[in-house]
Amino acid sequence: MSRTKMLVPGFLGMVLVLGSSARAQEDGFMRHEVAVQGTGFFTKDSQQNGTQEHSTNTGGFLVNYRFHINGWLAAEASYGYDRNTQQDFTPGGNFGIQTNVHQATGALVVNLPVSVHRMRPYVLAGAGALVFDPTGNAGGFVSGAQRQARPAFVYGGGVDYRLVRRVALRLEYRGFVYDRPDFGIAALSSNITTHTAEPSAGLVFHF
Repeated sequence: MSRTKMLVPGFLGMVLVLGSSARAQEDGFMRHEVAVQGTGFFTKDSQQNGTQEHSTNTGGFLVNYRFHINGWLAAEASYGYDRNTQQDFTPGGNFGIQTNVHQATGALVVNLPVSVHRMRPYVLAGAGALVFDPTGNAGGFVSGAQRQARPAFVYGGGVDYRLVRRVALRLEYRGFVYDRPDFGIAALSSNITTHTAEPSAGLVFHF
């Protein structure tokens, strides 16, 4: 948990530092943007030592802020939310834990030097945390399950299609690499690294 506490503030601080240092430069374009996106959330199944782990597919939302340092580089801070069920099939029994999944990440974004028919592509990479918070709802609860955060690496890319001067349509893909949660339950501990795919679409507002 201490590594997570260091990662998220560190990357959010990076966004603020980079933003403040570049604020006085190049005032010829809109430096700020806020995006709101609907997401899918699809996690790869895992298997190890007779235990199978599956996360139900779900959807959620993502909001982020970007500060454009110059025409090709930006710093981003993002928050996302999804709800799914972490299912574990073990020799000792089957477990299903319904979970609110919060994501908090910081990233650097590189705008590719291509602009065709109002479309502008980009790639991104960064780090942060996924926080798995059991809902406690009946049918999706295991006694002793605790809230747990996992450090995560995030990467991805997308394209913005300009609708009008200050508004664009965004299509994006993000991938997360992290260790599966065990919620503090010894029977669920696997130390398996997994991958979640998060496609999304939404609107971007420049100012």
